[in-house]
Amino acid sequence: MAVGWLGFAVLPWYGLESNFFAFGWLSRGYPMEPELAPALFLVGQGKTPWLAPMALLLALPLLAWRRQKSDPFFATLLITVGALGLVWFFLQGYGIGLRGWRFEWMTALFGELGDRQFGMGYGALLVGGSFLFLMSLGIAARGAVGGDVFVVSSIVFVVAMVTLFIFVPILQMLANAMLTDKGGYSLGSFGGKLFAARLWGLDCLSGSGRCGVAWNSLFLAIVVGIVTTLLGLVFALVATRTSMGFRNALRALTVLPIITPPFVIGLAIILLFGLSGAVNQGLAEVFGYQPTRWVYGLPGLLIAQVLAFTPIAFLVLIGVVEGVSPSMEEAAQTLRANRWQTFVHVTLPLIRPGLANAFLLGFIESMADFGNPLVLGGNFDVLSTEIFFAIVGAQYDQAQAAVLALVLLAFTLTAFYAQRFWLGKKSYTTVSGKGDAGVHPPLPRPVALAIFTIAGLWIVFTVIVYATIFYASFVRLWGIDNSLTLAHYIQAFSVGWNEFGIHWSGSAWSSFFTTIMISLISAPLTAVIGLITAYLLVRQNFRGKQGFEFGTMLSFAIPGTVIGVSYVIAFNVPPIELTGTGIILVLSFIFRNMPVGVRAGVASMSQLDKSLDEAALTLGANSFQTFRKVILPLLRPAILAALVYSFVRAMTAISAVIFLVSARYDMATSYIVGRVENNEYGIAIAYATMMIFVMLVVIGLMQLAVGRRDIGRRDIGGDPQKAGWRSNVSLPAGGANQAIAGGG
Repeated sequence: MAVGWLGFAVLPWYGLESNFFAFGWLSRGYPMEPELAPALFLVGQGKTPWLAPMALLLALPLLAWRRQKSDPFFATLLITVGALGLVWFFLQGYGIGLRGWRFEWMTALFGELGDRQFGMGYGALLVGGSFLFLMSLGIAARGAVGGDVFVVSSIVFVVAMVTLFIFVPILQMLANAMLTDKGGYSLGSFGGKLFAARLWGLDCLSGSGRCGVAWNSLFLAIVVGIVTTLLGLVFALVATRTSMGFRNALRALTVLPIITPPFVIGLAIILLFGLSGAVNQGLAEVFGYQPTRWVYGLPGLLIAQVLAFTPIAFLVLIGVVEGVSPSMEEAAQTLRANRWQTFVHVTLPLIRPGLANAFLLGFIESMADFGNPLVLGGNFDVLSTEIFFAIVGAQYDQAQAAVLALVLLAFTLTAFYAQRFWLGKKSYTTVSGKGDAGVHPPLPRPVALAIFTIAGLWIVFTVIVYATIFYASFVRLWGIDNSLTLAHYIQAFSVGWNEFGIHWSGSAWSSFFTTIMISLISAPLTAVIGLITAYLLVRQNFRGKQGFEFGTMLSFAIPGTVIGVSYVIAFNVPPIELTGTGIILVLSFIFRNMPVGVRAGVASMSQLDKSLDEAALTLGANSFQTFRKVILPLLRPAILAALVYSFVRAMTAISAVIFLVSARYDMATSYIVGRVENNEYGIAIAYATMMIFVMLVVIGLMQLAVGRRDIGRRDIGGDPQKAGWRSNVSLPAGGANQAIAGGG
């Protein structure tokens, strides 16, 4: 109630064009500019009588004062107040359009409007949140999910956010699937677009033409999902199960592709393997054959996507591989299993959740990828680029884009349910409340030899690609004037000094600072929402759980292009007017990247025994304390994966950003695309190189802040004699730490 009344009586109800924290609204809102005033002031002046019912609803919970939560009146009152408040909140918001009331009965009730409706602001945000959590408290009081207020509030909050910022924009976008050229709706038009030969044609099998874009996307996504999962497993095994001297270098190199704008990787591949590429030309001279354009199409796309998406599989799998209990493998060896049998029949089955989630993420990323197909696609058309050209091309066919998005969503849902079927209902728990003093057995010799070979080849290839990117940033004009210069860096990042102090004179500084700010804000919010969602999916049982999980994955199934356009459509006009602000960029990053935090958290949390939660609850902790002090410390690999991925995706995203940037909030990738369109490749690559170094520093700081999780004796520095055991788990009571650490 206090939060609700703060929003209703103190903060401005409508959105501000200026900075909220400048507090200019506080001095100008009441006497000079009433549109900046709080709702209570506006209602008192008779300007917005339709806001008055919310004041009554915010006062009604006082009737439950001093009543026990077990009293049925308590729950009924709060649920009623919260539900009615939310209904009226959105009804009055969406009931007013740019030209007045949308409903005749509202016009009759409140009269004609004298001015347009403005987008809702911070005051409305607090009032809407107040109604949401009043309803959550009432639902918990009725005994839902054991009456746990934290769990119920988390479920309601995630459902509300996913509905508002995923379902509503996507549904508004997909509603255009039945649009005709004349602006009407037709099922026939929808069917004609859905079953078009360009989408489902199989002429490539007979050699008389091309395959449809749907089959192209599906085939590419399956291959990329399988290859990235296998490579991610290889690197996770190298990083956690071997004493290879360059493990840290391998970790850095596997992360490099994910912190690089995708079209920059594509450009580097063209510089190496294109018609005039260094490798292609060199091989042609050695073997005497005519260079070809083989890199454009499926081969080049496969190389680029595997290079770009393998780190995602690695970040998911490394936590899962670390979480396999050494005692499980030692028990197998005690029963006379050799290294190969232990690896195949114990280790691999225990990491199935990680393998399934890594494949799913690789599959979805390939489906939704936009940058690589745009640069390297050639004649190999895929769904994401077709959607882009349907929206921004000369045809501007939103109906066609919506149909293509529906097909892409169907493929993704099929992969999602195939993953669930493969995992089944088996238990993959390996971390329990008992101490684990085991040591992982050595890998089978053939496996160790294979992963060393693959890791070595990957390191060589990655170094060559990034050396090309780095070198190209100093070349004056690639292929024409290969002389070295610093001109690109100076033009983009020059710094001067004037009478006001430091002058950031480079053309890239504005977009650079904006990108850093937006990314640092969105990354922790993405990780928090993703891990809370994972906790609810793994640890709680409630009605609609499958639909809840589907909703959290929906944003990953839709290309960023469609999300960007749908956000523009949904949030370009009141009541939620966000276009041109930094908030819309933060929201798009949070709900676009949240599934990575969810899947990484689900994969890691599946290995944690519920007895850990029960021990904390027995010692007097509530569910929030258990989540904060027990679950989160054991999820440090998942936290790091969510933070790193959400940060770098915000830094390197392009498909959604290109529609959401504004003159005030320009992002690095949109700046780079602008330079590429002007044929200023040197500046574009120099900017990308600077972003890579900055992101490496930030990722290192994140890893230091999050720390690492140790659940058994670990080989430190390759010396078994230095093996030790540390516990990062803390429980509300001191005795619990000893119980977990000592196995007592």
